[in-house]
Amino acid sequence: MRYYVESDGRIYLVPRDGGLDLPHPNEVPFPVERIAPLAGDDAWFCVPDLPEHPRDWSSKDDVPADADGRVRRAVHASMPRVVVEGICCRDGRILLVKGGRGLTEGLWTLPGGFLRFGETPDEGVRRELAEEIGVEARVGGLLAVRSRLGRRSRLHWIMLFYRVEAIGELRPNPDEIAEAGFFDIDEATAMIDDEMMAGIVRELA
Repeated sequence: MRYYVESDGRIYLVPRDGGLDLPHPNEVPFPVERIAPLAGDDAWFCVPDLPEHPRDWSSKDDVPADADGRVRRAVHASMPRVVVEGICCRDGRILLVKGGRGLTEGLWTLPGGFLRFGETPDEGVRRELAEEIGVEARVGGLLAVRSRLGRRSRLHWIMLFYRVEAIGELRPNPDEIAEAGFFDIDEATAMIDDEMMAGIVRELA
């Protein structure tokens, strides 16, 4: 096991085999709080208890060239992922999509996905609904913001839920979406795999 120790965007690394690497627990000379395991290698995200800012540590935005690949993978795994989700209702029924690939393959969820670099959240919602189900989306207000650690992915998700109106007939993209449709709220919350997302739908219904 290794520790990925981060404070204010700086990471604690130790010399190993002519380069820099994540430390083993017994190589960390200060107390840390273990937060959660990171995706990929067997490493834990940890927060140090330090008397002052560690100015001499490496910046996570500028990982040294001689750092082990494990360091780069840990930095990548530690970055929060921003996701936008659309909550669309018609006649008291809510729109769900069933993923055809990726993290949601075979799972029912709200339409949405990763926010692109440089994109605003409402732009992201409109793009995702166009890509996934071929509709124009009229984006309303922000309904909820949630954050959690993925139980399978081990990634840190920041999720923005927007009210949307889907204009036009649903045309699921077969490369991405296996099925799409409107469902009664009780049925929809039972179908959604993600408990937090199901709770949001139940709350807002």
